[in-house]
Amino acid sequence: MSRTSNSAASASLNQLTVNDTHSSAASAASKVSNGDFEKQIQQTETASATATPRWWESKSLEHKPLDGAYGWIVVASGCVMLMFSMGCVNSYGMYQTYYHLVQFPDEHVSTLSWVGTLQFGVMNVFGIPAGILCERVDTRLVSFVGGVIMAISLIIASFCDDAIWKLIITQGIVFSIGASLVFIPSTSIPAQWFTKRRALAVGIVVAGSGIGGLWLTPATRAMIDQLGTAWALRITGIIIFAVNSVASLFMRSRLRVQTRDKIVDFGVFRDMRFLLIFIGAVCATTGYFTPLFSLPSFAQQVVGKSNSFGTNLLTIINAASTVGRIGTGEVARLLGNINTMVMCTFVSSLSILVLWLPFQVGGTLIASAIVYGLFCGGFIGLLPVVMADLWGVQRISTIIGLLYMANFAGTMVGAPSSGAILDNIGNGTNYKPTIIFSGVFMLCSSMFFVVLRAMVSKKVIERI
Repeated sequence: MSRTSNSAASASLNQLTVNDTHSSAASAASKVSNGDFEKQIQQTETASATATPRWWESKSLEHKPLDGAYGWIVVASGCVMLMFSMGCVNSYGMYQTYYHLVQFPDEHVSTLSWVGTLQFGVMNVFGIPAGILCERVDTRLVSFVGGVIMAISLIIASFCDDAIWKLIITQGIVFSIGASLVFIPSTSIPAQWFTKRRALAVGIVVAGSGIGGLWLTPATRAMIDQLGTAWALRITGIIIFAVNSVASLFMRSRLRVQTRDKIVDFGVFRDMRFLLIFIGAVCATTGYFTPLFSLPSFAQQVVGKSNSFGTNLLTIINAASTVGRIGTGEVARLLGNINTMVMCTFVSSLSILVLWLPFQVGGTLIASAIVYGLFCGGFIGLLPVVMADLWGVQRISTIIGLLYMANFAGTMVGAPSSGAILDNIGNGTNYKPTIIFSGVFMLCSSMFFVVLRAMVSKKVIERI
């Protein structure tokens, strides 16, 4: 009788163990409801690492060392891909200036800004499906398809120069869908390959957008002047296809993530830390694009500078942004990632409200462009690192995809509102209300990150 009872108990225990293994996702989900999101991540992500992946799925590379050589190859790949995806977004100011002054002179600035707005906005809102794809499909395939979509959209846009709504669809919406399939793996996957140098690695990747803007801005200006916007779009599309096709071969995920029953898990929204980051990101992106889109025309209309001076201001912002995104990675090693993110958003707001707003002099515009570029770039580079620090690297693709919904909301509010304020309140020439709008929202973002920092640690002086 005793042996029978022991045998039954042993069988029951074994069955419970099996059931626990097969229901790990459900168990983890129940822990989320109790606020234990971190434990969900740790317990649900690696259960299927030994299963044989299908041809379209990523293979586990956990045997490769962290902070190793292949990680830097992934970084280089991501940097090159962002050079063209985000570089095109950052250089749209050249197209907008030409559209406004030459091609569509009767259109309002707020209408023309929708192309650039949607390039960044739709790219962010499409980050959710892009993050899901990165968990279920080989990230090399995801980023390759993204490059194809970007290239085709620009080539089609080159034949749509007779109506702005066609450019909004092609150069704006379709391009941004492809850019999202490149942007999400490029900013999330490198974090899986590093621990000690994670901030620097991600900083180098996102610096690619600044590098792209640095040379794409004058190159776009030159192509538009000599060949017109149609051929500028075609040449850019062809280059994107060629370069992205090669770079995407190396964008490999290190971890193979277990497929979940839930396609998107919104449990992270119950974490107050995520909500603070989300709201802070909304505020930051609301004010982010005003200097990029308005500084060139401000220099020409208000300060009386040449067209080339406005182009050079965008080049300066992109150059400073490149330095800032890499440099803040090293600064974050000393001060902490959250501390550095607070500093970046606060100083960015000062560059707008203190250096740009009160002055109408070329020298202060250059100073504003340098300071803004240095620190706004750091904020963008640190967001994925902070997410990895707080919630781990296993589900970073989908968590970043959810976060970039905030960037979508901020972009959809920011750039059109900035253009509308210029048209309706500033009568097309008074930029002060637009500048205040941008600077105040950037300042608000730093305040939300200060609250986040206080929630993570009560110590005033601590590396966080």
